[in-house]
Amino acid sequence: MKTLLASTALAAGLYAMAGNAQAAGCGDVSIAEMNWASAGVAAQVDKIILEKGYGCTVTLVTGDTMPTFTSMNEKGQPDVAPELWVNAVRTPLDAAVSEGRLIIAAEILADGAVEGWWIPKFLADAHPDIKTVQDALKHPELFPAPEDASRGAVSNCPSGWNCQVSTANLYRALGAKDKGFDLVDTGSAAGLDGSIAGAFAKKTGWLGYYWAPTAILGKYEMAKLSFGVPHDKADWDACTAVPDCPNPKVNSYPTSQAYTVITKQFSEKAGVALDYVKTRKWGNAMVNSILAWQDANQGTNEDAAKYFLKNNPDVWTTWVSPEAATKVKAAL
Repeated sequence: MKTLLASTALAAGLYAMAGNAQAAGCGDVSIAEMNWASAGVAAQVDKIILEKGYGCTVTLVTGDTMPTFTSMNEKGQPDVAPELWVNAVRTPLDAAVSEGRLIIAAEILADGAVEGWWIPKFLADAHPDIKTVQDALKHPELFPAPEDASRGAVSNCPSGWNCQVSTANLYRALGAKDKGFDLVDTGSAAGLDGSIAGAFAKKTGWLGYYWAPTAILGKYEMAKLSFGVPHDKADWDACTAVPDCPNPKVNSYPTSQAYTVITKQFSEKAGVALDYVKTRKWGNAMVNSILAWQDANQGTNEDAAKYFLKNNPDVWTTWVSPEAATKVKAAL
């Protein structure tokens, strides 16, 4: 009986300590609110959950891939980068992790960030023979160019984007010009989005580069085409992603990985909140739908985060403790 009472008392004490630790929060936390939509919404979700669920005091700071990584690596600030696309910083990130400065907490995009060439789903349904980019290039008449409807169009990224280089190289590798296609400069992100919106409004074909997670792919159903070959990283790095590569080959886009990266200092002070950061992840379909809502309602990142939390408790409550879930729900 004495042993049972002692065990019960110990368990109660540990439970109380855990409750007090959660109530005490994890102190001051800085989170990078990156300047693209999916990462910005993720930062706002983290802010709400860490503040309301775990008692942390959160400050959001403006972020971008290289500046945020460099600051975390060299200065230990910010504490958290919710969505860091690691392909751009893979080598220095690996060094920072091995040397104990930074920690990869979780892969926030469960199915990775997806890039490729797409066509509208309604066109793919009407032409089930089009499965690959090569199949699409057999039909310039289905993808009329804006300046010359007798030619097909491959819509490219805006100037200065990395995807403009890869799309131009793949256009040449595929011999698309000789197959009746022009490479169309969409001018800007708005121009690229507008070209897709226009194709859906007119129910005409569209072929070109896009990526997920994005609001456009949440709003418009698109089908990603295969390039018919596996991703060749060596050739991608040496040629596909290099401006004006003299002899580009057909290649497939890599699946980009986006991780939540935290500093060692945060891991040491986060307490039970660290479990949330290590667990939280979502898929492209979910993020696409949130971003589509945000775009349609002209919402801020905070608006979109609250929309997600209010409408998808079955998703986010699996990331947190029951106590934290109750507190977050009460705060919404």
